[in-house]
Amino acid sequence: MLRRSLSQNSLASFKVKLVGYFLLLALLPLAALFWGFTGVASRSETRLVDARLTAGLRASLGVYSEELDGVARTAAQLARTPEFQDSLATRDRLALIRVLRDDPELSVVAPGGFRVGIVSEFAARRVVRVVGPTGGLVGRVIASIPLDSSQAATLRRRAGLEAADHVLILSGDRVIGGPPELIGATGTWTHASRALELAGTRFRGLSSGPLPELPSAAVAVVTPQSTVDAANRSFRRRYLFGLLLSIALLGVVAALQGRALLRAIGRLVVAANAIARGSLGERVPVRGRDELAILGRAFNEMADQLQARLDELEAERERLRDAFTRLGDALAATHDPDQLLRVIVETAVEATGAEGGILVSRSGDVVQVGEPEHGDQSLEVPLAAGSSMSFGTLMLYGREFGPEQRLTATSLAAQAVIALENARLHQIVERQALLDGLTGLANRRQSEEALAAELARAERLGGSVAIVLADLDNFKDVNDLHGHPAGDAVLREFAHVLRDSVREIDTAARWGGEEFVVVLPGTDAAGGVKLAERLRSGLESRPILAPDGSALRVTASFGVASAPPAGGAPDLVAAADSALYEAKRTGKNRVETSPQVLRRP
Repeated sequence: MLRRSLSQNSLASFKVKLVGYFLLLALLPLAALFWGFTGVASRSETRLVDARLTAGLRASLGVYSEELDGVARTAAQLARTPEFQDSLATRDRLALIRVLRDDPELSVVAPGGFRVGIVSEFAARRVVRVVGPTGGLVGRVIASIPLDSSQAATLRRRAGLEAADHVLILSGDRVIGGPPELIGATGTWTHASRALELAGTRFRGLSSGPLPELPSAAVAVVTPQSTVDAANRSFRRRYLFGLLLSIALLGVVAALQGRALLRAIGRLVVAANAIARGSLGERVPVRGRDELAILGRAFNEMADQLQARLDELEAERERLRDAFTRLGDALAATHDPDQLLRVIVETAVEATGAEGGILVSRSGDVVQVGEPEHGDQSLEVPLAAGSSMSFGTLMLYGREFGPEQRLTATSLAAQAVIALENARLHQIVERQALLDGLTGLANRRQSEEALAAELARAERLGGSVAIVLADLDNFKDVNDLHGHPAGDAVLREFAHVLRDSVREIDTAARWGGEEFVVVLPGTDAAGGVKLAERLRSGLESRPILAPDGSALRVTASFGVASAPPAGGAPDLVAAADSALYEAKRTGKNRVETSPQVLRRP
């Protein structure tokens, strides 16, 4: 009885608090809204008007610029007309009047004060030079658009402004274009508040400032302040009506929900006290079929399953610990992406209890583990590092995937991505160790390895190996005259010539500096000479531009040697270098073959 009394007192206290909270959360904000909504409504509607005027000003300036560009294009086309150039050169006024008759926006001036056509004082203008047949200046065509009331009306119409809005052409503080009642009026423009007083009327608007083509004029878009005030009053009325309606609805909803909540809490207090006195074996007494009764039954089921679930979680934790340990060991032990992909699928299948899994790599390779076709559900996990790097998609198939399995698969995917990214970076480092960074060709180390391998193959199986050693002629002059960027461009262009000329089995490499080497398996000296001649003529005829745009004429000298007759790699390189030296000595831009005959050891 005492506990029931305490519960009732607690509910009564909560009811008082609920009423107090409603007063704080509803009535106090209501008072604040009544105090501040007038300013908010005014600022909101004013911002809408300013946004509309801003859009109108931008559209007007766009129309103005478009018209001026069109007239300038017409002037440019006219200036390129031979007949017009001759008429202007000979000062043929009648012919020029006939030409300009259909284009009143155009006028012509020439040295000596010669002029045809009139340009208004307030007109945006573009000037186009007229060059005669001999290349000399014969005059200028002036393309102009008068900034007057007619132009203001055109801008207003094409900008799609509302009926109350006006486009004004201003010269200083004086209106030179716009509605007739405002022409000639002088107003004081307050840019901070966007206010303009004209002819006893207060306007709100925006000004473009001095125009680039006519600094003495500006374009403004304005609307009467009375229009803004009327819009503010209308907005305040709508806002007040919506506010009162929202408060009424809030009161109804709060009353209904408060009563239902108090009843639900009363039933829940009794069940909560019973659970609080017991242990894990205690159960909540359930009566009725409402939501709290459903909650009580669910709580009892939860207590029954809790111990069993704890045991399952411990076993699952142990299994996941083993799976992650094996995965970490496998990922750290190899940089082979193919092996990593299989380890990833196997570990994911085991850790999630899936029937099978499939991993589709970004290259299209498919790795399958287990029996995916026996699964009733699928779980797809992307193997992605950020938004720009993807290694493929892991798809798991099983009877059911709960939140734990999904979390496990996501965690495995995160570790797998790190390992795959490390493997990718390892491959990049290995590849960069064998490539020249500037030209993209093989570097000296790779070319030496390729030459040694081809000589060993020729030693075992017979055949010949040729090398072509190339050196760019006068390369230092290119760097001295045009700078090192030009030298780098020459090296890259010669690398393109090499790639376009050699076979897939050949090895083209940068030997060092401006020297290049090509290793030709199964090729004798005659074949090497043919390739060298093809490279020489290809480079000589290839257009190369320096970064400053100047054309560069670049040639190269070539030395060719083959084994047999040369012996090991050092002898073969020395023979080719001797031939290259001879090509340099006898005039450059040549191909020379080594006369040296060396026997195999």
